[in-house]
Amino acid sequence: MVRHIFKAKSDKLPAVTRSHGLSRIGAHLVLIIAVILSISPTIYMIDISFRNAVTAFDPSLIVFSGSTLSNYTSVLKNPDLPHFFINSTIVALSTVTLTIILALLASFAISRLHIIGGRVLFLIISTALFIPLASVLVPIVLLLKNIGGLNTYWGLIGPYTAIGIAFAILIIKGALDSFPTELEEAARLDGASWLSVLTRVIVPMIIPALFVVAVWQFLFSWNEFYLALVIMTNLSKETMPLAPLYYEGPFLAEPGQLFAILSLVSVVPMVVYLLVQKRFVKALEGGALKG
Repeated sequence: MVRHIFKAKSDKLPAVTRSHGLSRIGAHLVLIIAVILSISPTIYMIDISFRNAVTAFDPSLIVFSGSTLSNYTSVLKNPDLPHFFINSTIVALSTVTLTIILALLASFAISRLHIIGGRVLFLIISTALFIPLASVLVPIVLLLKNIGGLNTYWGLIGPYTAIGIAFAILIIKGALDSFPTELEEAARLDGASWLSVLTRVIVPMIIPALFVVAVWQFLFSWNEFYLALVIMTNLSKETMPLAPLYYEGPFLAEPGQLFAILSLVSVVPMVVYLLVQKRFVKALEGGALKG
């Protein structure tokens, strides 16, 4: 009887193993297709950026055959390109810094100080995640026009911070709620102020969450186009996403240069994400999205 039981179980094992192997193969095929679909536009963009005026309109993928660097040379000679880069850097770094500070203070007040109406306030802030940027574009522009915020750095930094702070509070508050309060209570008993508790006890514990917020907000601030388009009308204040507009003609006579500047605009986000990819994923896995 025992032999029959073991034999029956052993007969079932190959079928289970085969089904598990097929499911893994299917999952890998889906991932491969997703990767190909994701990187194909980027490869196509880079490919066209190396083409000359004759082959630029060829719909097939040339893969750098007969490539030329003339498009990048022409783009890099543009004296306004450094201004675009500097403006984007100032706006992105300032937005990241301001967002982290404000979101950290707000999350600390809601999660640890237990302010009156904190939960309601958190729910109200969270609803901002469901508001599309297009629906608040006109009110933001009118507000900045009335207070003199057009063509200024803070005219972008303020709205970018307001847009990103809801997501930042969601991440940071979730990280705070996942940590026990014993260390903070011990620090308070030793006479530490709430500010000292925040900076010396809490911040070191939630570094992964702050890292996620910083990367997310930097990429958003660097890539954002619509607000920058309507707020920055002065060439000296425009950011990198607006640079391709100066290479669009009525007949698109030089598509190679247009795609060259698009490739250059994409370089910084790609490099930043490649450099922090492992830490970003570890931060997500380590509980930055808990709560």
